[in-house]
Amino acid sequence: MKNLLLLDTLGRFSSRSVLHFLKIREGMSGQMGFIIRSLSHLYPNFVFLSGITYLDHAGSALFPESLLKAFTDDLRDNVYGNPHSQNISSRLTHDTIEHVRYRILQHFHTSAEDYTVIFTSGCTAALKLVAEAFPWIPEGTKQPSSRFCYLTDSHTSVVGMRGITSSMNVLSVPVKPKEMLLSEKNTLPPEEQNCTTPHLFSYPAQSNFSGTKYPLSWIHDIKSGKLCPTEIPGKWFVLLDAASYVSTSPLDLGVHQADFIPISFYKIFGFPTGLGALLVSNRIAPFLRKSYFGGGTAAAYLAGEDFYFPQKSIAERFEDGTVSFLDIIALKHGFDVLERLTGGMENIKQHTFALAHYTYTVLSTLKYANGAPVVRIYCDTDFSSPDVQGPIINFNILDENGEVIGFSQVDKMASLYNIHLRTGCFCNTGACQMHLGISNEDIRRNLQAGHVCGDDVDVIDGRPTGSVRISFGYMSTFEDAQSFLKFIIATRFSKSDTAVPFQSSVTKLPTESVKSPVQDDYSSCNNANKLAPRMHILDRDLWDSSPAAVKTVKWQPQGTETESIRAAVSETAVPTWRRGGKPITVTNIYLYPIKSCSAFEVAEWPVGNQGLLYDRNWMVVNQNGVCITQKQEPRLCLINPSIDLKQNIMIIQAEGMDPVSISLEENPGKEAVICESKVCSHRVKTYDCGERIAGWLSTFLGRSCRLIRQSSDIKSNKHQKNAKGTLAFLIMNELIPRFRANLVISAPESFEEEEWAEISVGSLRFQVWTHVLVLYCQKVF
Repeated sequence: MKNLLLLDTLGRFSSRSVLHFLKIREGMSGQMGFIIRSLSHLYPNFVFLSGITYLDHAGSALFPESLLKAFTDDLRDNVYGNPHSQNISSRLTHDTIEHVRYRILQHFHTSAEDYTVIFTSGCTAALKLVAEAFPWIPEGTKQPSSRFCYLTDSHTSVVGMRGITSSMNVLSVPVKPKEMLLSEKNTLPPEEQNCTTPHLFSYPAQSNFSGTKYPLSWIHDIKSGKLCPTEIPGKWFVLLDAASYVSTSPLDLGVHQADFIPISFYKIFGFPTGLGALLVSNRIAPFLRKSYFGGGTAAAYLAGEDFYFPQKSIAERFEDGTVSFLDIIALKHGFDVLERLTGGMENIKQHTFALAHYTYTVLSTLKYANGAPVVRIYCDTDFSSPDVQGPIINFNILDENGEVIGFSQVDKMASLYNIHLRTGCFCNTGACQMHLGISNEDIRRNLQAGHVCGDDVDVIDGRPTGSVRISFGYMSTFEDAQSFLKFIIATRFSKSDTAVPFQSSVTKLPTESVKSPVQDDYSSCNNANKLAPRMHILDRDLWDSSPAAVKTVKWQPQGTETESIRAAVSETAVPTWRRGGKPITVTNIYLYPIKSCSAFEVAEWPVGNQGLLYDRNWMVVNQNGVCITQKQEPRLCLINPSIDLKQNIMIIQAEGMDPVSISLEENPGKEAVICESKVCSHRVKTYDCGERIAGWLSTFLGRSCRLIRQSSDIKSNKHQKNAKGTLAFLIMNELIPRFRANLVISAPESFEEEEWAEISVGSLRFQVWTHVLVLYCQKVF
């Protein structure tokens, strides 16, 4: 079979016709397994997603434009005062907040008779509140002591509760999922079930790592004594971590009556952020303890004596200070818009699972020509039902030999395709250890090696430290799933014949037809050749070089010219020594005066103390002062800066615009705003280049932006470990426009640069940090 074979749907179907495709494959007699509503009416609410494949809904949902409009219209039409006052605007705020509490309870199919809504800053704050207020009985008393048990497949914020319980002399007991399933046999005898010592068991309704949905029936079984997390007499209460679950699934608290349910609203609506809630069963609420009391929580207290009497309302007792009342008001519009756009959580559940099921099915069947799988999926289900599996797929990409490709590489390559996903361990070390086979000793050893949560150290001693996660939300489309699968195919398969076994309905999909949005931008701007699908190459703007992660061979080239900080780098420069005696030639020199804009090619150029003179000295920032790259604004590649050393100016040109120039003299003046900006994880001092150039850029890009310049005051950067400049070297000419090299080198032997430790060009010597084909060289002074 010629070319790459892929599902017929990858080329022809749209989100409207997904109904015709998503049928249960085996064992369902062709019946429709999932129901997906047409989402065409959603598109006007998410126009900002044009060209973007957003697959991190488990990290945060995205807000529709209609939600913001409804909220801002509300703020324009009403005056909301502090709810602790008694004036008209304050009473309006108070009454609206109470209405939102009822709306939240209604959403979870319960009422104020059974549950109380306590607003917090998020799910983490809600968990902390439970740990502090639960009526623990510590060790060392006459009564049997309490236990805090938690499923090891839990978020860091749940595991972190043990820090509080430990300070209260309460033991914490981690429970593995398999142990919980076996605990059905460990029921206590009736006489021990009469003990009233309170214990707390916490587990997630849905794993934020794998999307596994743990049985909600555990709530009743644990509270009734049918299930026992650990063999100890007492009364069990259940904390259901619902943050991940309720973002795409309905939760009926009338049926599954957990005692504590922490949630974060941005997981559901995308806006507002920084607002969550703890839903507390009214049966346990009166027994909760509280030490600190803030504004609004006291019915009466004395400043001169130790006297305090709390508010009668449980919510008022635990909501210290003024709640975030405008954000709470926004929730009302969130519920309204969500219902109007989707028809309810059950529809969201079916829609998101259908997308995940389809993606999982295709992904799990992709194989290399030698039969090796392309991905290793970490899951506990076969994605057969939305009742046991959420819309999350966790995996690592493998090469043809079965070796894991680091998640950091995958993340950076996905960024080139404008695909937004999540990598690492997702604040769930327990699940990461369970699925990736990472031992406790491995965690300690990796920490000693310098790996910490959230960094990009993805492989240590050939073993992955984390994985890749994609997740779907109600605004996800079938095209999002297609774009992701095309990305996997384009970057993992060569142009040679490869078959993808799936089902009988297939079509030929030439690899050449699989292109990313960013790839198209480069092609149109620079007439570049397409990126070879199997190239493991990353943009200099995307790759955070780390010498500790690179194996090099230390050999010393010899310099023959006099060292000079302004020594010219010439296109004919040849190192004086190299292994094998064959010459390596510098064929092209490029600099990029404005970060992420077009290249400026020269025949020779002076070298400053931070690399090529004026290279990446300027950058375009948005109205918040954040650097804009081509990933966010592809039209940056149409801006052509050039340097005229004789006139001492930089000229900026773009089609349809009059050229504009700016002086190379670094003289910000008294009125210039000096600020710190962050570029590629480094803080640099910058100053604004003025209104004229800001207006020029804003007109061309169609968005508010400004040009800032990095200050050359090296003294201000003494705290930076790597204050020296860098140069990007590239070996293949066809990748010049895409990977933004400074020096393009012609070498006769493929991949020999992986063993380079230093490079000399004339009298200049550079240390080399390598990653496959792209070299990042630090000047040695």
